[in-house]
Amino acid sequence: MGTKKRVAVVGTGTVGSQAAWRLAARGAEVVAYDRFAPGHDRSAAGGETRVFRSVQTDDGRYVPLVRHADALWQQLQAETGRELRRLTGCLFMGPADDPEMRTVMDVIAEHGLDHEVIDAEAMAKRFPQFRADDGDLVVLDRRAGFVRPELTVQTAARRADELGARIRRYTPVREVHPVAAGGVEIRTDTDTERFDAAVITPGPWAGDLLPDLPWGVSVYRAISAWFLPNEDRRADEERPAFIRRGGATPFYGLPSPDGISVKLGVSQAHHRPVDDPNKLDRTVAPEELETFTEIVRRHLPGLNPDPVRLGVFMEGYTDSTRPLVGPLPDCDDIVLLAGFSGQGFKLSPVMGDIAADLALEGHTTQPIDFISTLGRTAA
Repeated sequence: MGTKKRVAVVGTGTVGSQAAWRLAARGAEVVAYDRFAPGHDRSAAGGETRVFRSVQTDDGRYVPLVRHADALWQQLQAETGRELRRLTGCLFMGPADDPEMRTVMDVIAEHGLDHEVIDAEAMAKRFPQFRADDGDLVVLDRRAGFVRPELTVQTAARRADELGARIRRYTPVREVHPVAAGGVEIRTDTDTERFDAAVITPGPWAGDLLPDLPWGVSVYRAISAWFLPNEDRRADEERPAFIRRGGATPFYGLPSPDGISVKLGVSQAHHRPVDDPNKLDRTVAPEELETFTEIVRRHLPGLNPDPVRLGVFMEGYTDSTRPLVGPLPDCDDIVLLAGFSGQGFKLSPVMGDIAADLALEGHTTQPIDFISTLGRTAA
């Protein structure tokens, strides 16, 4: 039997916690580092719920990855006995001639996704909590719903720990650099460890940890707001996640796990840039709520337009909005996964599996050419 491969995982958030699980499950000796602890709310992996969806609005090439992620979501739930994901369906709404809504239908047709097109009459009866505009196309993605980010991160990290991984909490990594003879050194404030390979999942701290990264990851401040219904809902009422495209303010929303409140978020265009991820402004000014109030009054008539809870998080985007997945230039032993906002949480288990492939085998059979770092010149 060969010697176990030693692999560091830097960051145990959305993707890092999954990478630690998949690496440990495949027999690697795993040491995972986090500047805080798994499940913290200081970056992107917070806010109680995130959308899981099979249908894509921008690029159908994600569909095979989502299918593999789907299977891994089921596996992690089976191994841990925790409900990390709930399939409620997801409504896609927007003008029928909007480019993203056209992509929705193209992707459904290409991949044979389980869906339902809902006409105006059926919409009014079945989903009275939504107000569609004249000319809207409404599509229900049946293999969709929400995932629970904090619970998922903690659960994946705990499962990795059960499989032998060592998680170093509250241990910021200061430097990652390749060793001339092969392998990687990880330096913290207290020590330096050597590994055969490293998986770097830095979230919004990509620029801090890898200042010479040839691709930029821009950080934005995202607000989530939670709203209560004006009346008690029927026990049999469907409560899908929802995504609206087109118009001045694209937005998305999800039912809370308790089935009472609804969480809303808006598109990246309405997020403020973050200059320093270590100094995130978590105060929400009253004028920042005007966009949410307008959304509720126009499209969600059953909700009280005054939020009962607010949250501020960070998101990281590349210029193309396609994540960076693969080895760093001239260093196959350092595997980077970054810039996932807009695509991240639903894909997190498959990205953890891909990270394990690349760190242990040097390649993956998953279709990642369109998001790979190999041969990539622009972010």
